[in-house]
Amino acid sequence: MTVTESDTQSRSIASVERAMDVLLLFGRSGRPDLGVTEIANELGITKAAVHRILTALRSRDLITVEPTTRRYALGHAAMALGRAYLARTDLRVMAGPELRRLATLTGETATLSIRRGDTRMCVDQVVPDQELRMEVALGQPYPLYAGSSSKAILAHLRAKEIDDYLDRHELTALTDATVTSPQALRAELATIRAEGYAMSLGERQIGAAAIAAPILDHDGGVVAAISVCGPLPRFEPRMRECVPLLLRASGALSTQLGYAG
Repeated sequence: MTVTESDTQSRSIASVERAMDVLLLFGRSGRPDLGVTEIANELGITKAAVHRILTALRSRDLITVEPTTRRYALGHAAMALGRAYLARTDLRVMAGPELRRLATLTGETATLSIRRGDTRMCVDQVVPDQELRMEVALGQPYPLYAGSSSKAILAHLRAKEIDDYLDRHELTALTDATVTSPQALRAELATIRAEGYAMSLGERQIGAAAIAAPILDHDGGVVAAISVCGPLPRFEPRMRECVPLLLRASGALSTQLGYAG
């Protein structure tokens, strides 16, 4: 049988598509790393094929491997692609006006946080001109189970992602107010999904009060959280009245990302 140029092109395209499927799986799985068997099972391809694809992706630094565990994660070249995309659709630029509006209207700090694997980090904030005010460390990872922004993100993940996260992590107390019972946390996450926002009273940082709402994309997936936070004695009595302002901001940003929910 003669192998035609068309046959060769078809096989090449199929190989590229499988490699793209593997790369995209890392992006949507929510797990920090993946094993060969996990990838093969989720994509329905052989482990031998997965090995070949991972070898090719590693050669371009799109994937990296941890030598001891033999588990794979996104490489720095993949991160560079993500940064290039964010440079074109920078959520911080998009959220800037809403953060400034929230800080002005509430008189408290407004923040923007994104998910990074099993953590959440604040990437921008607008701090009001007050003598006593809250400031959040930018770029510092925080667990997804404590704090309003973290819970707003965790609550809007897919059910399996929440299950997997809780299976992987022990709920360690960060303060006396941290929820450490998986059952209690699941109940709170259900309330957050129903009401559209999360609250925190000193559960990640002593003396802090915060409310947060998710920012959703066109598929309804959570991409970030926007919050208002302040010193607990001053902000706690006013938290509920600030919720409509928060939901208006999160809704506006979700709409800009294509969410029609």
